[in-house]
Amino acid sequence: MAESSELNEELSEVCSTLWDLDENRCEPGVDYDLDLQGYVTSTRQMRKDWADYHLFSWLDEDKVLGKETYHAFRALLDNYESEVDKPEEITETEEQENWHFLDLIINTPVMQHTHQYLVDQGKAKEDPEEFRKQLYDIWFRLYRRCRSDDDINSCGFEHVFVGETRGRNVIGFHNWIQFYLQEKKGNIDYRGYFRRGTSNEDSPRLVTLQFMWKKMTAKPIGSSFIGTSPEFEMALYVLLFMLGYTGKVSLMIKEYEVDIMIYQHGRGIGTAFPISQCD
Repeated sequence: MAESSELNEELSEVCSTLWDLDENRCEPGVDYDLDLQGYVTSTRQMRKDWADYHLFSWLDEDKVLGKETYHAFRALLDNYESEVDKPEEITETEEQENWHFLDLIINTPVMQHTHQYLVDQGKAKEDPEEFRKQLYDIWFRLYRRCRSDDDINSCGFEHVFVGETRGRNVIGFHNWIQFYLQEKKGNIDYRGYFRRGTSNEDSPRLVTLQFMWKKMTAKPIGSSFIGTSPEFEMALYVLLFMLGYTGKVSLMIKEYEVDIMIYQHGRGIGTAFPISQCD
């Protein structure tokens, strides 16, 4: 299915339902606060830092990272080599961590609704075990990021949620939890934001931003949902992927106008990320 540049009302309704079902979503001012600071106007302004402080002012770690799916998600973030010129090898322990995470999210309301909708559309198998295997292939099956790469070096989960580097560039890296954890470790230098993703400055739910990672690699422009649970983001991207969308999909998720960019890589997701329509 080609990209959908016009607002997809039926799909927007489904995705809004997923938003309502995201019982593990975090709330601004309750679970975290952001300090957006300076407004970046060009992707070529990497030499100037528009933010003196961290993006995250604070996060209630005990509450947020103590949630079962968040805890299992966090365990996956150190399972990969960020440099795409290094081969990936998944150990038995890491594979078990992948399956454990899937076992948790597949039983959440947001993923159960996604599964049933895909079954109703004839896009997924009704057997939960078969759907679980489909999710594994979509997110965790390793592949070559580029055809010219010598080694198996990537997967959908690593690219979207963990982030990768090629030379001096950051590729992927579209998750707020990973951003917070890397920022806390001192690995991220937040440089400022482009768009808020909401007209309400007190509750940004999607931020387009600029940052340096590990001091040497740059992300001139990137975007992430903020506060959404791992299961919501995985469900949203899986929904679009299994329905056959590619490229840009325009949605209205509750009051948020957002474009989702999604591309496949063989049987799996190559990349997926949100783009704000609200300056």
